[in-house]
Amino acid sequence: MTQANVLAALLPTADNEFHPPSISDFFPQVLLFEGTPLAFTRINLVQVLATLVLVVFLVWGTRRMRVVPGRFQSVVELGFGFVRDQVAYQVLGEKDGKRFMPILSALFFGILFMNLTGVIPGLNIAGTSVAGAPFTFAIIAYVLFIYAGIRKQGVGRFLKNSLVPSGVPVYLVPIIAIVELISTFIARPVSLFLRLLLNMMVGHLMLVLFFAATQFFLLSLNGFMPLAAGTLALGFAFTLFEIFVAALQAYVFTVLTAVYIQLAVAEEH
Repeated sequence: MTQANVLAALLPTADNEFHPPSISDFFPQVLLFEGTPLAFTRINLVQVLATLVLVVFLVWGTRRMRVVPGRFQSVVELGFGFVRDQVAYQVLGEKDGKRFMPILSALFFGILFMNLTGVIPGLNIAGTSVAGAPFTFAIIAYVLFIYAGIRKQGVGRFLKNSLVPSGVPVYLVPIIAIVELISTFIARPVSLFLRLLLNMMVGHLMLVLFFAATQFFLLSLNGFMPLAAGTLALGFAFTLFEIFVAALQAYVFTVLTAVYIQLAVAEEH
């Protein structure tokens, strides 16, 4: 399990003992450049593969656009249409939705593809289950809503509207400003980061737990075949649930980013 490979849980080990999931799954051995800031691990390889597959998916699906789309073009258009209609236009309106549609689509598809690597055989760990990727996405969202606010209102007006809501008594301004500073400029990116990271970590640990238990019941405890069948069924059921969570987390992250942008461009909060 040190390589975070769920399929390995289905194979016998030397002692056939129960090997529960561990936080060490998220700190695999370095494959390249060990001991340098550019250390490249198995999870980094998963992230690169997810990015390459996403690029191929988008390029292949849009290289020969037709009025009557084929199956693959239809799938790509369905994804973009979902982001446009359910996120960009619905939250930001058509005008601002068109402006931010490209970056919101990039966030949605990037997070989705990295999330899905957690249930793909041979990869078996989400690219977003370590801090680097969720942190990068959160920073992008953070820069986006600050950029949108400053572009719309200017620095001074944006900060005033963000830190001091209208109607606040003068004597409460310092306290409210501190609260809003923490809420707007610290809590938002931190919550985006932690929500995505922890959901993907927990999902991986649960999958490993179910399949490791299956191995243990099947190979080590005679007479516990019903338990092995039960944990195996739970493992496959949770795999389907993880696919749903992967899509849901990509959607939630993108929606919250759009909401923060909408709040930033609002004249008053």
